[in-house]
Amino acid sequence: MDKRLLDILVCPLCKGSLHLETQKQELICKLDRLAYPIRNDIPVMLIDEARSLSAEEIY
Repeated sequence: MDKRLLDILVCPLCKGSLHLETQKQELICKLDRLAYPIRNDIPVMLIDEARSLSAEEIY
């Protein structure tokens, strides 16, 4: 994923910063415990498409 794009993307729910999880191809919002998928190098920034993260996945 392009570093410039990652710098401007924020969580659509809380507007907080996102962390790139390269192995799972997801953008992680630790505040909301959500993982937004990246499909074909395009982040899907829809709350309905995000999956909830367990406490173990946050850290």
